[in-house]
Amino acid sequence: MKRIAIAALLALVCQSAQALTLEQARAEGRVGETLSGYLAPVAQDADTQALVARINAARSASYQQLASQNNVPVNEVAKMAGQKLVARAQPGEYVRGMNGQWLKK
Repeated sequence: MKRIAIAALLALVCQSAQALTLEQARAEGRVGETLSGYLAPVAQDADTQALVARINAARSASYQQLASQNNVPVNEVAKMAGQKLVARAQPGEYVRGMNGQWLKK
């Protein structure tokens, strides 16, 4: 019984150590920034989808907090952030243009 618990714990530790990071996903062309302020998947695999969901949930909470503090609509905060994130994207990273198409910077 102890061995099963230890094996399960090791599996969880190894799995979290192998979790995809935003930097890796950007470098591998798996995600891109959008003018909406949210990350979007370029690749459709489960790891990329999970990363996008996690990052966008954190961004949404941050945008909501900033909107409340500054008494502005949350979508305006998100748009301002999106413009900055797209502008800051590094060469080789993907951004989604106004036409909805992915562009490699």
